[in-house]
Amino acid sequence: MQNPPPVVLIIEDDPDIRHLLGIRMKLAGYTPLQAEDGLVGLRALHESHPDLVILDIGLPGMDGWEVLQRIRDVSDIPVLILSARGLEAEKVRGLQSGADDYVTKPFGHQELVARVHALLRRQPTAAGFDDDYRDSQVEIDLRSRAVRVGGNDVQLTPVEFRLLHSLVQHAGQVLSNDQILELAWDDPTATGGNRVKFAVLRLRRKLGWDDASSSPIESVRGFGYRYRILESDAGTGTVSMIG
Repeated sequence: MQNPPPVVLIIEDDPDIRHLLGIRMKLAGYTPLQAEDGLVGLRALHESHPDLVILDIGLPGMDGWEVLQRIRDVSDIPVLILSARGLEAEKVRGLQSGADDYVTKPFGHQELVARVHALLRRQPTAAGFDDDYRDSQVEIDLRSRAVRVGGNDVQLTPVEFRLLHSLVQHAGQVLSNDQILELAWDDPTATGGNRVKFAVLRLRRKLGWDDASSSPIESVRGFGYRYRILESDAGTGTVSMIG
């Protein structure tokens, strides 16, 4: 049986651009859904579970930044930002906020379709995790996808969960950005360094490890990241992989 075409949710307030994007997505073999503002878009996200979101930043009412934040609270679905603001700082803000790509208006439609295709091709797949994990700070239950830090439950997106589990599965080992992309995103391309960097920053913040110097997730300059086993754990043997 043939798989249904990927569903692309277009959140754009300009009716002409929205209509044209819908036509382009349909011609490219995708099923377009259209939303004229952020609230309608979020409702469509929850009801239809699309495969990718094209998100305009300059939305009325709830702007695109807030919509992106709400999407990232519940999902790691690929998000491609559309914006009339082409400043580098805006693009960096988009990546830091969890977007997967950033396209400036006006844009070439063939390029946009190619970027959508690339993001859908790189959608994350479940990493091959075999064991639960526990140390003095972190507990990870693989079956329930539950994470506890300092005895408190922490809600992570699927990518954040895979990122954390990839790091603890290789505790003490430095993982390069490419290795992390392959483990957590199933995306071994060399163009995602910033993607890893900003994902690590968001993960640290969620786990309450804002101070990088004391965080178990350690940046190794020029190489990548490592999950540090604390001396207290190493000395007492409290690190365990539970198969």
